[in-house]
Amino acid sequence: MRWMLHELIESPGVREDVKLRGAVGVMALHGGLEAGTAEAAHEVATATGASLYSVVQPDDLAWHIPSIRYDPSHSHRLRQFLDHIAVAVSFHGFGRKELKETILVGGRNRRLATAIGEAIIHHSSLHVVTDPGSMPRGLKGMHPKNPVNLPKDGGVQLEMSAGARSPHHLSAVIVAVASVIAGEMTSSADRGGRLET
Repeated sequence: MRWMLHELIESPGVREDVKLRGAVGVMALHGGLEAGTAEAAHEVATATGASLYSVVQPDDLAWHIPSIRYDPSHSHRLRQFLDHIAVAVSFHGFGRKELKETILVGGRNRRLATAIGEAIIHHSSLHVVTDPGSMPRGLKGMHPKNPVNLPKDGGVQLEMSAGARSPHHLSAVIVAVASVIAGEMTSSADRGGRLET
């Protein structure tokens, strides 16, 4: 069955949260389904003053709507969020056994992806992949309809293995991503709200 975003956010127990703050936006589209992703997004947004959009499912629901079907025309809050921000960072999880402690840094803003990848390498012992050509198909975050790529300056999709979402590693990822976003927010303020691409 091909579920649509409006069906998901209208389901009992599903929380769709948006906080409009800075020009950088942090996202978690599959909270509750991909453990640790919504928590990481909330922590990074709170620590940096970034804007936030998350969808969190209750324990008894397991709808995986692919990111490319998160159509802003189906959610006023998602549309409002995307119109407010200039660039996005989206947290996701995957479960491939051959990639146990790995984080894939995809998305179309390759400058920001490189910066986040370098920060994660500095702060953690995770295997970090920043070359989209080396990422499995479907985990690159490069599709133009993916919400992470819809802001003016595109964005970065962080695909984290189950091992990368363990408490120890996830804490390091949060610190790394927050450090880069804080720098982006400062630079944006210095340039009158404009972000580099």
